[in-house]
Amino acid sequence: MSGSTQPKIEFTTEPTFQLQAYENAMQMMAYSVDELQEMLHVNREIALQNWRRFQTFHIKEGLRPAAFFYDGMVFQKLTPETFSNKELQYANDHLLICSFLYGLLRPLDRINPYRLEGNIILPNNAGKSIFDYWKPVLTDWFIKKVKADDGILIYLASNEMHNLFDWKRIRKEVMIISPEFKIEKEGKLKTIVIYTKMCRGAMTRFILKNKITYPELLKDFEYEGFRFDKGSDWLFTLK
Repeated sequence: MSGSTQPKIEFTTEPTFQLQAYENAMQMMAYSVDELQEMLHVNREIALQNWRRFQTFHIKEGLRPAAFFYDGMVFQKLTPETFSNKELQYANDHLLICSFLYGLLRPLDRINPYRLEGNIILPNNAGKSIFDYWKPVLTDWFIKKVKADDGILIYLASNEMHNLFDWKRIRKEVMIISPEFKIEKEGKLKTIVIYTKMCRGAMTRFILKNKITYPELLKDFEYEGFRFDKGSDWLFTLK
């Protein structure tokens, strides 16, 4: 997470699960730097940074819109800073971002910086991991959200985020499309993580910028040589 600059946008929103995020952040506040280093599997510098983040979590001056706070490769290729205010509003109505602390976020939800892992068990969560904590909270809300739109989910989050939801129930209720991105090497198709992240961000941008509403139009997506592999089940390849 970076968020060193405040984007100039017309409006922002509040996270849907702000209360749950705050309660879990308050539990994280109780841990020492050494404990955070072990829990988060990070070096001491990062542990100290996040100890400070949780200690000041209640301070609103550090809030930034989520899409502008994350700086991983997916968000670098999403490039929200290039969106107009109207495009950002559209994105806020159609894009959801998975978060271990906030559950699900819209791009313009104002959040604090943090670091959290899905397998952490916090003392007040009845022995549940972050994954299991969120599953009953998010699943019903998520299904209703997708069905209230058009009932179609384009899943472009990492596989790890699957564990935040009850997918058996979701599959029964909505149509799910999970694009894959592979590179052909020595006659075999291989998944290269960095390219997958780049394509996920670029495809999200493509969907939002073009206001894609029909799944078939996804097949027009191209990025750095990646194209839809005809006859496949939502596979995009670089050959």
